[in-house]
Amino acid sequence: MTKLKAITFDLDDTLWDNHGVMARTEEGHYRWLLEALEAWRAARQEPALTLTQEGGREDYLQRRQQLAKQVPERRGDFTWLRMRALEAQLEAEGLTRSAALLWAAAAMNEFHRLRVQVTPHPEAAGLLAVLTERYQLAAITNGNIHLARQPLAAYFSVAIAAGELLAPKPDPTPFLTALARLNVAPEHAMHVGDSWQEDVLPAQQLGMHAVWISALEDQPLPPRVHRIAHVKELPRVLEMLEKASLETHHSGGVYSH
Repeated sequence: MTKLKAITFDLDDTLWDNHGVMARTEEGHYRWLLEALEAWRAARQEPALTLTQEGGREDYLQRRQQLAKQVPERRGDFTWLRMRALEAQLEAEGLTRSAALLWAAAAMNEFHRLRVQVTPHPEAAGLLAVLTERYQLAAITNGNIHLARQPLAAYFSVAIAAGELLAPKPDPTPFLTALARLNVAPEHAMHVGDSWQEDVLPAQQLGMHAVWISALEDQPLPPRVHRIAHVKELPRVLEMLEKASLETHHSGGVYSH
């Protein structure tokens, strides 16, 4: 077995629970937009918007979905989809193009402020701190969290927002980009994530080890794939692989440094 030199991590639902923060962010940034716009228009003695929280958010979602179909190469660039959808919605409400651009950008600033308010699993920071002593670490995400502002950013020498590459996982491009920046071959790397389709399969097919975070226990695993229920169990997998490497070395097998 070859020596492991780098570990790449998915972020959402791997190093933290994403459901709660996304719900708060989705509701919160749109509520902020409507309230701020209402105050702005009132100060200018302009009529109130017809948008409501519920109806406006549904229209906002539909516009994003339509844009993803119309511009498929941008389907994974969630920030771009949100920005364009908000601009179009506000223009449809009668705002000038310049005002729509400014308010959409302001709403997305609020989105990103809320989006980074994730709570990593209690074990995550300590685990990453230990791992950085032995491995290069990278983050690869399909999410549109501001990578430099997320709470675990300091542990990753490389961070890849796959949507901004116009190649969201399971496309191999973000994995290959991360490995190229780390200067590590796939066989010397491991990817950790919660999605079978977006994390495990593409990593395994590239020749990486893959660790699947899943409570399912009845699915057979292909070569180089390992399953754990929580990221805190990752050291057990690494210890097992290290032991296998040493056994291969001591038995006279090929051991690549």
